[in-house]
Amino acid sequence: MAEAPWARGLRAVAWMLVAVLVGALGVGMGFQVREALDRERDFRAAPECASVPVEVSDCLWEQDFTVRGTDLNSGRDGESPEADLELPGGEPWHVTFRNTGPVLSGLAPDEKVVGLVWKGDVVEVRDAEGRRQQTSDGPVGWPEDRLAGAIGCVSFGVVAFAGGLWGLFGRRSRRHVVAAAAVRWHALAIGAAAIVMLWVQAGAGWPMWSIPVGWGVAALVLLGSAVGFALAGLRGVIR
Repeated sequence: MAEAPWARGLRAVAWMLVAVLVGALGVGMGFQVREALDRERDFRAAPECASVPVEVSDCLWEQDFTVRGTDLNSGRDGESPEADLELPGGEPWHVTFRNTGPVLSGLAPDEKVVGLVWKGDVVEVRDAEGRRQQTSDGPVGWPEDRLAGAIGCVSFGVVAFAGGLWGLFGRRSRRHVVAAAAVRWHALAIGAAAIVMLWVQAGAGWPMWSIPVGWGVAALVLLGSAVGFALAGLRGVIR
């Protein structure tokens, strides 16, 4: 049974709404890139504190902690992995992380760690073996994260919106519906390519500019694929 044109139009409108929301999120991330770059630059240029800071300070201070407990929260309810630390005086300090490795996953109760304090936050934790891990408050890596998110979300939004608009105006033609769907699904791949490039950049230690360059190459290939599938849909080769 053929799908009614109104149902096709409704699906196309839903794609357009999602595209606008995701694209707006990407624009917001784009505005955060400069701020993240400035914050990371300030962190790398920060001097060591001459003594224990008694209030929020721009200098860096290494503080000894004792681990009281950890919760990896692996994939549960979107919660961040976390650790409960204790100062030598007994005061508790709760810290969250972006992921579980390489330090958090190996921590055990009563283990000694060193926390790097900057602007009143523990931004990095170092274990007894010298391994380091940024916390959720750590500034390192955020510019790349925001840049990849902006590229991925905006590119998905633009391509998916175009595919949704095509599907809306071409809803009475089965071939146009198929071609528009091909464009929309390729939008997902184009957006995801930015995230994949972020992982590659982080793993290889490449500079930040490698993210848009690598994504650009992948996007060109995927756009070519989208055009090919769309043409095949218009010709009735795929249904």
